[in-house]
Amino acid sequence: MGPIARIIAIVAGLAGGTVFSQAPEFAQQYRQRIGGAIDELRVIVEDFNRQAADHNLDRQQALNTYAQSSDDFLRDRGVSMQSTITRYETLLSQQLKLGTAAPVAKPFVLMGEPDDVVFANTWRDFVPGVPVSFAGLVWGVIGFVGGWGAAAVLGFGVRRVARRPKGVRRLS
Repeated sequence: MGPIARIIAIVAGLAGGTVFSQAPEFAQQYRQRIGGAIDELRVIVEDFNRQAADHNLDRQQALNTYAQSSDDFLRDRGVSMQSTITRYETLLSQQLKLGTAAPVAKPFVLMGEPDDVVFANTWRDFVPGVPVSFAGLVWGVIGFVGGWGAAAVLGFGVRRVARRPKGVRRLS
């Protein structure tokens, strides 16, 4: 690898390391947003459960009442409420997984099943953090190695094409 290729590889490695070192911080900010979403959804779900109980129904019986209604609005409201309950339970599960995962693994947990709304809002408001944690260091190293490797592979490919003797055509 020539000196220019080495410099490009180092710059690519540093860029990759910088980008990847932000994965734990993004996961942390995502987790904080999940907490806020859960708090709001909890109010809605608990209110629904309480209203159902006031009418001697459990949650599923109340949802079935909506589903069996002849009124389109009430059927649609039941579908909407079921969707809200499902999202609430999914976010609770993801919060638990993120809370119990090792700091280095949290970005992988996040990538497994992100909530579209929370993810988009986290991305929109994301503030990069300085990778002073062990997880930030590990992800920085992963990104550095990835960037270095990509630059090396691209550099190798460019060198092979540049070294081809003139007049020799590639067989197709």
